[in-house]
Amino acid sequence: MFENYKDVVNIEDLTQMLDIGKNKAYELINSGIIKSFKIGKVHKIPKVWIVDYIQMQ
Repeated sequence: MFENYKDVVNIEDLTQMLDIGKNKAYELINSGIIKSFKIGKVHKIPKVWIVDYIQMQ
């Protein structure tokens, strides 16, 4: 699943992976539904955490 993406993705990749807008992506991250971490001002999301989110749905 998501073989075309790196192991750690950014918000733009997340929006493409889930076919959602940026507002929804930030909502999922800020609420903790999808875990992430920040390097500077940039959110980084390990691909496995996105797969975990999908499997919970």
